[in-house]
Amino acid sequence: MSSFKINRRVTEENDIDITSFMNLMIVLVPVLLLSLTFTKIRVLDINLPELSGGASAAELSQSQLEVVVDKSGFAVYFPTGKLLKKIPQTEEGYDYRALSMLMRDLKDQVSDKKDATIIADKKVNYQALISTMDAIKSYKTVLAASMVEVELFPEISLGDKKR
Repeated sequence: MSSFKINRRVTEENDIDITSFMNLMIVLVPVLLLSLTFTKIRVLDINLPELSGGASAAELSQSQLEVVVDKSGFAVYFPTGKLLKKIPQTEEGYDYRALSMLMRDLKDQVSDKKDATIIADKKVNYQALISTMDAIKSYKTVLAASMVEVELFPEISLGDKKR
């Protein structure tokens, strides 16, 4: 028998060079963290009007608060069908401050009521609709040297204006 000699080469283990990866992480992590601080997500809860019939629907319709939004301004109806006040559009746009003041006065009269319906014309833009919801939902005031949000009519339903 012959003996075979196998010469094995001794190889050194090479280190992995990760400097380029570390440079990427040094730049990427702060950029991602900064972009997260500028992102805001806001959720508005809205309810669909109930479609139930009977005596309970008749009682509800008598105390329904409706705010009609169209190109001429706001029209507030309370109870249903009875015009409470018209707020015309000013040169600057919709008068959200007057709407908020009217909602505050109405909340003083019916403190247990929490729901309101916004009936919007199809040509009313999205920002005007959201600002109307904000004016009806609550208002901010200073109480004990801090800014607080006072609830008005937080349960908002949406509807289309009939022609």
